[in-house]
Amino acid sequence: MTILSPRQQVFAFRAVMFTLVLAAAVTFVPLWAPLVLAAWVAVMTRPLLTRIQKITGGRDRAAGAIVLAMVIIILVPVGVALLSLVRGAADLGKGLLASNGAKNALITVVSGGAPAPGSGPLDVLASPQKIIALVQEHGAQAASIASGVAGAATEALLGLFIFLYAVFVFLVDGPGYYDWFEKHAPIEIEHTRRLVAAFNETGRGLFVSVGLTGLAQGLVATMTYFALGVPRALVLGLLTCVASLIPSFGTALIWVPIAIGLAFAGKTASAIIMTAVGTVVIGTVDNVMRPVFARYGKLHLSSFVLLTAIFGGLAIFGAWGLLLGPLFARLAKEALIMARIDRLHDKRAELDAAASNDRAISGMED
Repeated sequence: MTILSPRQQVFAFRAVMFTLVLAAAVTFVPLWAPLVLAAWVAVMTRPLLTRIQKITGGRDRAAGAIVLAMVIIILVPVGVALLSLVRGAADLGKGLLASNGAKNALITVVSGGAPAPGSGPLDVLASPQKIIALVQEHGAQAASIASGVAGAATEALLGLFIFLYAVFVFLVDGPGYYDWFEKHAPIEIEHTRRLVAAFNETGRGLFVSVGLTGLAQGLVATMTYFALGVPRALVLGLLTCVASLIPSFGTALIWVPIAIGLAFAGKTASAIIMTAVGTVVIGTVDNVMRPVFARYGKLHLSSFVLLTAIFGGLAIFGAWGLLLGPLFARLAKEALIMARIDRLHDKRAELDAAASNDRAISGMED
């Protein structure tokens, strides 16, 4: 039987520990996006939990009330709106693909387009021969699409369940989890606290500074599109909200083509109004509201780093990259700052030790 030296035993234990921790991390990878989102929501709603707890008389009841309110007030309306937006986005995409040239595409955006006669779903269902022909021609493709939709719906429902359940657990037991993690993390406690603070700061920054600014710009743009009679105002407003992630000129990528399309369609007055609102109102919202919201949730990332982190996150992680990209960038920045501080401390300790040795040698010579 081979007997390992104490040093080899320590190395073997660390290897086993690293393997087990890595395996656990890989297990949570498919669900890390809703877990991260739930942790941020729990951190931001903890002050509300304290207030509700005084009324309900228990942390479990207060956490349950918060989760129930999220489902009723936020998730249900958002789900209904998303269904409408998906349908409108599909119609908009079909219209753009059917357009001949950029000018016609812009006119389609601002004027809409009616489907061809006989192409609607009710027209197809009215004819058994069309149903049979449709099944024969697209049966396999339809089955594949249906399977993909079912899989995506199952994944979305699982993610939603994990998110809601994690919010409840983090609200109830979050402080205990944090204390355990702080004691058992393989890094210094000060480093753990700084990384956790950067994690929480990223959530507040994305939700408050970036999210509320984009929401405000999207609302203004949506109301303007609706007032000017632009079809699918909700879809275009959502696109404007997403484009606001690009600072300064992001929203212009949406409203400028709309203004040009209005001009091409002969709606000169509407085009002028759209240009004025986009330049003055929407631009002012970005320049004024973003600094105001930043007071309550500062991200501490430059616009360039934030933008590239978002796009890189989207490329690697999909839609969740909107959150995970900036999170990893912010944590990496904090880790580099801590590494520099540690180097400065080590260098200062070396200088102090050298000075102490010099004083000791001088004392011996005297």
